[in-house]
Amino acid sequence: MSVLRPVLQVVGILAVLMGLLWIGQGTGLVMWPRESFMLAERQWAFNGAVLAGVGAVLLLLGRRR
Repeated sequence: MSVLRPVLQVVGILAVLMGLLWIGQGTGLVMWPRESFMLAERQWAFNGAVLAGVGAVLLLLGRRR
């Protein structure tokens, strides 16, 4: 179990950060990279929110164990 805890935390942090990036791109706040198909597409903002939520759950699970 001692190996699982840091893995959950790292994956959780990465998921939250990626989710926040997707939210920013989907809402048009982050216009990077310029050629991205995700820019100003609300579906990607929703996908980012879901991913950030999953990451938060993983972080909580990693802290409890």
